[in-house]
Amino acid sequence: MSLLILGLVLFLGVHSVRIVADGWRTRMRERLGEGRWKGLYSLLSFAGLILIVGGYGLARQDPVVLWAPPVAMRHAASLLTLAAFILLAAAYIPRNALKARLHHPMVLAVKVWALAHLLSNGNLADVLLFGGFLLWAVLDFRAARLRDRAQGTSYPSGTLAGTAMAVVLGLGAWAVFAFWGHALLIGVSPLGR
Repeated sequence: MSLLILGLVLFLGVHSVRIVADGWRTRMRERLGEGRWKGLYSLLSFAGLILIVGGYGLARQDPVVLWAPPVAMRHAASLLTLAAFILLAAAYIPRNALKARLHHPMVLAVKVWALAHLLSNGNLADVLLFGGFLLWAVLDFRAARLRDRAQGTSYPSGTLAGTAMAVVLGLGAWAVFAFWGHALLIGVSPLGR
C-alpha cells in the first residue's frame, strides 16, 4: 500500500502545484525555462504513475475489503464512465458545447471517472486511488474556475458539429475500453463478461 500512497502523493502533488502555488510555478517555469520545466514535470508525473500502477497492482493481490458494493453500482459506474469518456473527448474537440459550457471537461471527466470507481469498488486501495483522484479533481476544478474568473477567460461557443463529434468519439472510446480495453489493461471486465 505504501507504493500506491507514494505514487499518489508524487503524481497528484505534481499536478497540484498550480492549485496551491501558482506563483511559485510561474517563477520556476521562468527560471528553468519552458522545456526543462515540462521535462521535470513529465518525469515526476511518470514516476508517480509507475508507482501508482505498481502499488495498486500489489494492493489488489491482498485486498483490504471495506465494503461490498451492490451489483447495481457496476451499472451506475458504466453509465458514469460513459459520461467521463464523452467529457474527455470534449476536452480535445474544438468548438463543442460541452467545453463552451463547462470550461474544463477533462477535470470533470476525472471527477466522474473517480466517482464511478468509488461506487463500484470497496477495497482500501480503491478508496485511496479513486478517492485521491476525486479530491484532486474537485480542488483543481475549483482552482481553474477561479483562475478563469480572475483572468477573464472566455471560451468559444460550441457548434453542433463539434458537440456531436465529442459525443461520438467519447462513446466509441468508451465502447472499446468497456468491452475490451479494461479487461486487457486492468484484468477486470467492467461489464462482467
